[in-house]
Amino acid sequence: MEIEPTPPAKEPHQLASKDSHTMGMLCHLLALCGLLGVPLGNIIGPLVVWLIKREECPFVDACGKEALNFQISMTIYLFASVLLALVVIGFVLLPVIIITNLVLTVIASIRASEGTHYRYPLTIRFIK
Repeated sequence: MEIEPTPPAKEPHQLASKDSHTMGMLCHLLALCGLLGVPLGNIIGPLVVWLIKREECPFVDACGKEALNFQISMTIYLFASVLLALVVIGFVLLPVIIITNLVLTVIASIRASEGTHYRYPLTIRFIK
């Protein structure tokens, strides 16, 4: 009787199903609610999906944490640039922060839809 070796454990993103890819993508995309004028919508959107789905799938848990950390960081950077607008430099930083947030959120959403974990640059890790 021959015993087959156990395959090595896979990364969480490799075990993710198509539904978890969609929910991971939704974690990232709901951050765009802040650009629609919803106060703190960039944090509340991903937070709701993450709190509902984090126990069910490690991929959604990872995407939710990453999206939340990035959006909290972007909110801090946004407030800092508003304060720096008093010294004129904030007027230059404000559009840069908004465009960076938009572009990186779209990139992360595309990666999540493919089942790949995306790690945002310029992120303060509040939630581990």
